[in-house]
Amino acid sequence: MQSMLILTYKNFRNFKQSKLIFLDEIFKAIVLGIIQGSTEFIPVSSTAHLRIIPALLGWKDIGAAYTAVMQIGTLIATLIYFKKDISSLTNGFIRALKKKDFLFNYDSRIFILIIVGTIPISVCGLLFKRFIEGEARGLYVISAALILLAVVLYIAEKVSTKNKDFSEITIKDGVIIGLAQALALIPGSSRSGVTITAGLFRNLRRDVAARYSFLLSIPAIGLSGLYELYKERDILLNENFLSLTVATVVSGVVGYFSIAFLISYLKTKSNLIFIIYRIALGIIILILLSQGVLQNLE
Repeated sequence: MQSMLILTYKNFRNFKQSKLIFLDEIFKAIVLGIIQGSTEFIPVSSTAHLRIIPALLGWKDIGAAYTAVMQIGTLIATLIYFKKDISSLTNGFIRALKKKDFLFNYDSRIFILIIVGTIPISVCGLLFKRFIEGEARGLYVISAALILLAVVLYIAEKVSTKNKDFSEITIKDGVIIGLAQALALIPGSSRSGVTITAGLFRNLRRDVAARYSFLLSIPAIGLSGLYELYKERDILLNENFLSLTVATVVSGVVGYFSIAFLISYLKTKSNLIFIIYRIALGIIILILLSQGVLQNLE
């Protein structure tokens, strides 16, 4: 009888521990999803926040693969939010196939530029994959990228005429912004940050630069997420399936509202608040590293 009671108690304790672990993983997934969704589209670097906040909370680095797959949630948010734009650009390209005026039809031109603009980040991502997933995720690199891009974004805000509309995006604009997107591979730089900055240097209106930036991100995020999902499928889909699913769904919901917020915000306001935030965050990281609160690599 005593042995049965002991066994029952042990089973109950194990069940309770398993339940707590399960709830803890779900909580972490929700937090990670909120971080990803709220920072992916705002030019403050989602990667930086996904490294810093978990580190401060004592969680291990989730890794580049988990992050890339979680971005599928924000990709879906982009597809839903820009469904009319995507339809218009695709139909424009199809019409151009018949008329063979690919670059004169602005819908077709932008459709092609988005595809072409994905090539640099795809090539660089494969060539420097080991560095990007390893040393580049160090917090010194992230803090430097946060501060440096903030300075460049500030310069872009000052020199840009901000008078070009979406239909006025040229081949040169698209190529330059596409090349700039490759810099987003450096953790801390921010995909939206580098492309919006490049768009401003090409004199696009702030909200137009953001809109083009988000459309340009669709192929890159999709390819990256699907590649990592396939490559790390055993670990991601077996060990982290539930956690990753929750994080991805949450990131998509939050990401949708982040897109709406930023485009609306940039119609009337500058990027100054994000510039200040990036510099402050970069400095805070350096201080925490110097004080031993954060460790550069885990």
